[in-house]
Amino acid sequence: MSQHSFLRFTLPLVFLSSCSLANADNLIQGGFVDFNIYPHQTKVNNDTTFTINAFLNLSNRFSYFSLTNFSDQSDDGKLPNLDTFFTEQNLRWQISDTSPFEITVQSNLRSGSKNDRHRLGVRWSLNKSSFIAPLLNRIHLKYFINWHAIQFDHQENYVWQLEHAFSMTFPYISERLYLSGFADHTFNENLPTAIPSNPIVAEAQLGYRLIPNTFAIAEYRVNQYRRSNVNNIAVGMEYKKTW
Repeated sequence: MSQHSFLRFTLPLVFLSSCSLANADNLIQGGFVDFNIYPHQTKVNNDTTFTINAFLNLSNRFSYFSLTNFSDQSDDGKLPNLDTFFTEQNLRWQISDTSPFEITVQSNLRSGSKNDRHRLGVRWSLNKSSFIAPLLNRIHLKYFINWHAIQFDHQENYVWQLEHAFSMTFPYISERLYLSGFADHTFNENLPTAIPSNPIVAEAQLGYRLIPNTFAIAEYRVNQYRRSNVNNIAVGMEYKKTW
C-alpha cells in the first residue's frame, strides 16, 4: 500500500467523521470486530491465515466495514510470518432511512506496488425490499448485492464487479450456529489465458459458538485467480466482540 493510496482513503473518512461529530450526539451507534485465525488448511498452505473484520454503524446513515487478510507466502512449513496482506475498506451511505440502497466507496489495498483499487457503487439490501424481505426474514437470511460500477486502478480497460454477501442463522437447530460469506464476480479484467475471463473469489464460513464471543469455524474458499488448487478449506477459531 502506498502512502498516497492510504491518504486518498483516510482523509475523506476523517472529514466525514468530523462532519458527523459536529451534527450528532453519537458518531458510533453500534458495531463489531472479529479476529479469525486458520492454523489448518487442506490444500493451499499460503492462503489467508489471519483475518480481521470490523463494522461501525455511524450517525447520519453512514456505516463503515473493513476486512484485512494476512497470509504467509513463504509456504515453508514453519510458523507463518504473515508477510503479505489484502484489505478492503468500505464507507457506505444509506440514501434514506427506509431505502434498501446505499452509495458505497471501496478501497482495495494490498502488498506490492501498482495494484491498489478504488471503487464507487451502489449496495442493495434485499432484507429492506418489501417484495422479498418476508421470505428472507423467515429463513433468517440477510443478503446484499454491491454493484461496484466504477473502478480506478492501473488497468486501462473498464473493470467492474458484483459483490454478493450473506449471513444466516439457524435458531431451529441451534442459537450457536451461523453461516456467512461472500462472492466477488469481476468482469472485463485483462488476465492471463489460464484464468477464467470473469473470475470469482468466494468464501463461506460455518461457525459454532463454544463459549461467549468465541467460535470454532470452518471456511470453504474458491479463488479462480489461482491456476491450480482453486478450492481450499480452512479450519480455525474466531473471537467476536459486538457493541
